[in-house]
Amino acid sequence: MCILFIAINQHPKFPLIIAANRDEFHDRPTAKSAFWSNHSDILAGRDEKAGGTWMGINKNGSIAALTNIRAPDKDLPNAITRGELVLNFLTVSGKQQKKYTKTLADTKAQYNGYNLVFGTLEQLYVYNNHEATCIPLEDGVFGLSNASLNSPWPKISTGRDALLKYCQHAAVLDTEHLFELLRNDKPAQDDLLPNTGVAIEWERRLSSIFIQSPEYGTRSSTVLLVDHHQQVVWEERTFNALAEQTSVQHFEFTIKKA
Repeated sequence: MCILFIAINQHPKFPLIIAANRDEFHDRPTAKSAFWSNHSDILAGRDEKAGGTWMGINKNGSIAALTNIRAPDKDLPNAITRGELVLNFLTVSGKQQKKYTKTLADTKAQYNGYNLVFGTLEQLYVYNNHEATCIPLEDGVFGLSNASLNSPWPKISTGRDALLKYCQHAAVLDTEHLFELLRNDKPAQDDLLPNTGVAIEWERRLSSIFIQSPEYGTRSSTVLLVDHHQQVVWEERTFNALAEQTSVQHFEFTIKKA
């Protein structure tokens, strides 16, 4: 998962809105989002190479999503797959979830750079293992990509502004507008590009919300909505290397509190 936009208590009907893109190499095997056969209460896509996932929710209302931190000079050769962090949070008991920040802090050096969004509708957090910070998300609109929360990257600012404006002016939410936000493929100007340690050609390629290239790009877009009645709407759209939509997965269920 490479970019998420999160709105908390910004829309009259949906206290939680998450719009997210997963960017990955096109040859990495991936399963579409579904309820997992071995964890039937978890709704998520699956990274079939390493076994984890980048974003998911369970029937008790636990939510987790991952972005990598782009810092190639700090990458470890034998790091543990970061996708297990999402899965671990969604499968542990409520008691263990309350201690998850400590778990992340104790294991932060075993993983390459990441941000992990985790929690419930009542409270979400963002843990950054490079900065060793855990930030509670209060009411507002947030953007998270491959650096810190709300980093002043052009695509983060563009997405946050669009989501905030939409929440303020759309009494009836149309998910198509959220998917339009996620399909924004406009690159940033060179003078606004971040310097994350990759070649300038890659900085340009990665500077848009929706990324397209023959070998790497946006593989899926996901919209997650939770309303005041604990009703969940999850829709995932997948794409090929030509940025053509290849499938749609749609699920709705009501959170069952443990």
